[in-house]
Amino acid sequence: MNPTRRTVLLAATAAALLPALPAQAAAATALQPYATYWYPDSLPSGSPGTGITWRSLKAWRAAEDPDLAFNAAAVPLAGRFTPTPVNTTARAGQARIQSLVSFGPTAGNPSQGSATSDYYAFGHWAYVDELVFWGGSSGEGLILAPNAPIVDAAHRHGVPVLGNIFLPPVAYGGQLQWTRDLVQKDAAGRYPLAARLVEVATAYGFDGWFVNAETGGGDAVLGANMLGFVRELKALCATRGQRVTWYDSMTVSGTVSWQGALNSRNQAFFETADDMFVDFRWTASSLASSGTLAQQLGRSRYELWAGVDVEANGWNTSENWDAIVPRDKSHVTSIGLYRPEWTRNHLPADQRSPQDFHAADDRFWTGRSLDPSRPDGTDAWRAPAVSIADRSTVTSLPFASVFNTGHGLRWYEEGVVTSDTPWNHLGLQDRLPSRRWVVRTQGSRPTVSFDFADAWRGGSSVLASGSVDQPVTVDLYATRLPIGDDTVVELTHRTDAGEVRVELAVATAEPDAPGATPRYTHLPVPVPVPVSSGDGWQTSTVRLTGLFGTVHALGVRLTGGGALKWRLGALAVHDTPRTPEPPSGLRVTAASGGDLRLAWNPAPGAVRHYTLHRLLPDGTRRFLGGTCQRACFVGGLRPEQGEQQARLELRAVGELYTSSDPVTVTHPW
Repeated sequence: MNPTRRTVLLAATAAALLPALPAQAAAATALQPYATYWYPDSLPSGSPGTGITWRSLKAWRAAEDPDLAFNAAAVPLAGRFTPTPVNTTARAGQARIQSLVSFGPTAGNPSQGSATSDYYAFGHWAYVDELVFWGGSSGEGLILAPNAPIVDAAHRHGVPVLGNIFLPPVAYGGQLQWTRDLVQKDAAGRYPLAARLVEVATAYGFDGWFVNAETGGGDAVLGANMLGFVRELKALCATRGQRVTWYDSMTVSGTVSWQGALNSRNQAFFETADDMFVDFRWTASSLASSGTLAQQLGRSRYELWAGVDVEANGWNTSENWDAIVPRDKSHVTSIGLYRPEWTRNHLPADQRSPQDFHAADDRFWTGRSLDPSRPDGTDAWRAPAVSIADRSTVTSLPFASVFNTGHGLRWYEEGVVTSDTPWNHLGLQDRLPSRRWVVRTQGSRPTVSFDFADAWRGGSSVLASGSVDQPVTVDLYATRLPIGDDTVVELTHRTDAGEVRVELAVATAEPDAPGATPRYTHLPVPVPVPVSSGDGWQTSTVRLTGLFGTVHALGVRLTGGGALKWRLGALAVHDTPRTPEPPSGLRVTAASGGDLRLAWNPAPGAVRHYTLHRLLPDGTRRFLGGTCQRACFVGGLRPEQGEQQARLELRAVGELYTSSDPVTVTHPW
């Protein structure tokens, strides 16, 4: 990115912005796996700093990657559909959003989450079309593979994830040799690192590369080689269903000159890649001409991402929104959001609870109204929900959600705390409600949010609290779920204060027009069955009697009087309950004291994720972690009094959150 306008990601800066590793992880660096990063070929002179590993991409081989099992994503990219927009201002089939996010430092970014809830647990995937795993620095590495939890969460919501190739400006340590290394040719005139990048994305399970060449000093020969490299990278990516985004930096002459437009100086790169991120110096006229040129080239104008830098000011960023997404005519281009993790980073250190983060993130993505069905026209920040139609992946049975956001203060199972350690792991995130939070009522509007003080499973639940004097309908999911003779909907819920009548809201058709209320049928939720271990949680089963075809929307209607506090812990739609088969071959592959690497053979059939527990001498189970991968690291285990060996249990968890029988392994002390 243009160094005169934004912060280049330096190791020291990243370390200051992101949470420190837990002490147990810092002490276990020999076994703790981290997200991987490389230089193209040659390494810097000298020695790497503490905690940094210098690697050559040219020397990488999947079979020799000791951390690949921890870093390879497991969730395939889901298909998405676009429901009727929830407001009259959002457009389907026009502008989309590319999000450039630094989830962690380049070095020392744990592969599978960590023991802190202070994390950018992004969940507004419905508005994002492409995620770039932003990062890299001259002192650590320039090519970043996204860690598996981020890819798994994005894929569950239908969002492709790109790794990042960052060739930094000379002012920030960039060396032109690294650019030449990237575009080197072999004896046959091919670009070996293009093939290696595709191998990495295939092995790690992500979706392509963002190419950001900002090291100055090049010439026409280097420009031609870069163009040839991108062309070959794109061709190879296409054979694997991967993508390439080009950043408006290097021009065809080989010099770095940010254009802020699609024009003759970067047109060849745009034509070679899948899309292009347009530098922040764009103007209304340059975006208009860029969109026109894209169409003249036979491409969509929405394959141009107009850069919007929100790293410093978030929703206080002043931008000419009408130049990108005008209200009264077709959108001009798509939007490229640079560093929206501001919603976490701007919070004071003592105000970064999950609740604080999601309040800020909702404000950023939904707008000041905090309800995408009622945009605030006076809000200077044009939140994505105002202009961008949301999308959903909820299209098949079984479907379930425990409203797990991917981080929490504790871990719950059936309403009981099985670990009181804060945590984050985006791979465990559910498919979250895409329209947060649409609340429909003619009376007082209660507050609806994710809550982390209690949960049925995972780390969070949905909490509705406040005064209710008229029926309140909360939209939950846009869906395309088939209705069969045996289809049921299960809700696990709890009333903490007040009295409330709960009904399931089901729509079997789309609304009549954008912004219209779904044509809900309200089905009584029967008197629930108490759950013995769940501290007041109750499960109700609703049959879709009299409904046929396809469920297009799901919600709940709450009717009561006065103050109300009601929480929803789980929602499931299915026709046949299913329990997964157990995995096999659980084994410790490396150990150092209480720090262990474990691996196993996958369970047959569909598995959502795996959970690992420790069986304590008193017979209780302590949650150690969960992952979608077939390998897991646990650190800092210590023997209980009189314990000769630790007993670990692994279970496969299905889409309905049913668990398999356990497989066990012991670790002697």
